[in-house]
Amino acid sequence: MNSITGQPSSIGLRASSSPIEAAKARTRLIAIDALRGLVMLFMLVDHVRETWFLHLQVTDPVDASTTDPGLFFTRLLSTFCAPTFVALTGLSAWLYGQSHTKGQVSEFLIKRGLFLIFLEFTIVCYAWPTQANIFPPPTIWFQVIYTIGISMIVLAGLLHLPRPAQFALGLAIICLHNLLDPLHLTPDSPFFIPWAMLHQRDKFEIAGIVFKTTYPVLPWIGVILLGYACGPWFARGADPKPRIKRLAMLGLGLLIGFVVIRTLNIYGDRPWFIAETPIRTVMSFLALTKYPPSLLFLMLTVGTGCLLLALCERFENSKAMPMLAMLGGAPMFYYILHLYTLKLLYNIAMLLYGPTKGAVFGVDHLRWVWIWVFILIPVLYFPTRWFARLKQRRKDIWWLKYL
Repeated sequence: MNSITGQPSSIGLRASSSPIEAAKARTRLIAIDALRGLVMLFMLVDHVRETWFLHLQVTDPVDASTTDPGLFFTRLLSTFCAPTFVALTGLSAWLYGQSHTKGQVSEFLIKRGLFLIFLEFTIVCYAWPTQANIFPPPTIWFQVIYTIGISMIVLAGLLHLPRPAQFALGLAIICLHNLLDPLHLTPDSPFFIPWAMLHQRDKFEIAGIVFKTTYPVLPWIGVILLGYACGPWFARGADPKPRIKRLAMLGLGLLIGFVVIRTLNIYGDRPWFIAETPIRTVMSFLALTKYPPSLLFLMLTVGTGCLLLALCERFENSKAMPMLAMLGGAPMFYYILHLYTLKLLYNIAMLLYGPTKGAVFGVDHLRWVWIWVFILIPVLYFPTRWFARLKQRRKDIWWLKYL
């Protein structure tokens, strides 16, 4: 199991019963890790943007009428990260279950989910540039690592449902949760905190600490459940050709459905508009809600993810795939490493130049974001490759699998 949260992908290889099956399993796992590695690079782009462009924060959804197009599309690139991570976490759970009982998978998901929640509120929480270095921190964000952890814990129970029920429940959550958007609770409601954690992006205070529910979890539960339900497509020894075809058809179907529903402008997200320029009209069409992810947001991002996974399988022999798969082989290590690298760079910039954009340090041009991305890719790649290889060699060190 290997997600931003899981074990080494080689789990599926150890149980292969023949060289042919081993080769097929190896191809499949390289493709999955390569896709994960690719979206981790997308994530780097967004987090570099947040580090050097703190003074130009974007709204959710991004305001298509005022945001610079370059900033808009830079931000858009990162929207594929969370859906891919969550869906692949569900898929990885099913792959783990090929050599374990459902009870063992549930136990594993609960332990790993609790570990991720702990990481979010401790190591990850302190990694952001503007976070105060005191304990407890004045503000804690419920972000993607927490969301994956909660989703894993919920999946630990839902994986015991029949597969048709998993598909039905996952689709129902993703397709219908926008009907709940008008339901807005206020802090005086006894259900305010659980509702804010489930579906209403908000904040609340406990013992002087502010908690912000950046990633309400309800739609993500639907994503991880569908990722798990699609697991049999990736069964050990399965012919990759039908799987590639299914992924391509599913991806195209989701993208066509996105265009149709978005054009109708009646459901699935906030309405789009005809702007004064074609580029801003396109931006409006693509300005989708991520917190929580709308139906249309998930159709666009998951559909694209399916196509990318099909391409990763189709071109698994290309030189780029093993390099991307190496990044995807140690996702939590990479995640923590890149956050603290950016925090260190930000603190150095503050010491050297001080706040250049109000109360924060910032750069004037978006091109510096991309320059730093290309500088940091090799800086982060080689330590991540070393750690991924260490995990593969040292199966006896139990805690390595948590990173």
